Amino acid sequence: MPVFPAGFAGEVNVRANPPFWLPGVHAARRPYLIKRGKIAAALRAWFAAQDFIEVETPALHISPGNETHLHAFATELIGPGGERQPLYLRTSPEFACKKLLAAGETRIVDFARVFRNRERGALHHPEFTLLEWYRADEPYETLMDDCAALLAEAARASEAKEFSFRGKTVDPFATPERLTVADAFMRFAGVDLLATVRGGQGECDALAAAAGKAGVTTAADDTWGDIFSRILAERVEPHLGDGRATILYEYPLPLAALARAKSGSDKVAERFELYACGVELANAFGELTDVNEQRRRFDAAMAEKERIHGERYPIDEDFLAALTQMPEASGIALGFDRLVMLATGASRIEQVIWAPVAEQ
Repeated sequence: MPVFPAGFAGEVNVRANPPFWLPGVHAARRPYLIKRGKIAAALRAWFAAQDFIEVETPALHISPGNETHLHAFATELIGPGGERQPLYLRTSPEFACKKLLAAGETRIVDFARVFRNRERGALHHPEFTLLEWYRADEPYETLMDDCAALLAEAARASEAKEFSFRGKTVDPFATPERLTVADAFMRFAGVDLLATVRGGQGECDALAAAAGKAGVTTAADDTWGDIFSRILAERVEPHLGDGRATILYEYPLPLAALARAKSGSDKVAERFELYACGVELANAFGELTDVNEQRRRFDAAMAEKERIHGERYPIDEDFLAALTQMPEASGIALGFDRLVMLATGASRIEQVIWAPVAEQ
């Protein structure tokens, strides 16, 4: 049962958390929120010093993104004449940001409010802030350096000597560990991951057998990606970002998403994720600009989404057209609320959001 502050009276709905507007609740949350503002200001100053332009992109899109396991909020645009067009709240500002790269921008950053359905928990909220930035004609390794700098900036702004979450701590001023996905799977699970990848595709039976030897249970209808995710969650992620942040890089090609293949490789992509205190903070790509390959990946992801979840999202043809003009670039999305959580010692994401989405 929720615990309400002294002085609260009246009939209420039973909910996971008391209303944020109760004075006692707000007073407990306010120190986190004040530090949130200081962290945002510090990061904005850092990006400005690096010659980034802060952009503002729309929340309404023809397509919310085309990833298998991301779920969007659907809505409808009604024109002056009553004509109707389905639209979605974005799950990321990625498509719009890449269109701006095609238009000629070279360094952009967006503090974007984004929306994801079917997600709520200590680290998930249906509306949250993604800090997303792009560097045209710069390698994705540069984003690794950016991540290290931003961790330190957040720590200074919040006056934190360490980040903490669920018993794990990280020194935000320490150089992050850089670990390939293949090395992590071998080190923590004893799985030769890349032996199960051929021609850019994953071999499900081979990975299932390796998972079984590692003590990870699989199901008969699991895909290669499902098995990968189980090994990652059960055997690898608990070891990441403990003591210092971890940059897990060179994701296998079957999980490349919008990332290009590493030059000369048919097994791994230019993709990394940043972890601190066991929490995934950021996802980065050396951006794919091959339109035909991007369309193929979108089609495959939407077919899988329909198989698993019974729905699919449209493909943004305007985005694919812009991709033909987009320069080589690197881009990254960082969960700003999660960063604030770690920097302030908050235990739940609602503690660092000024006005959380109400629960029934």
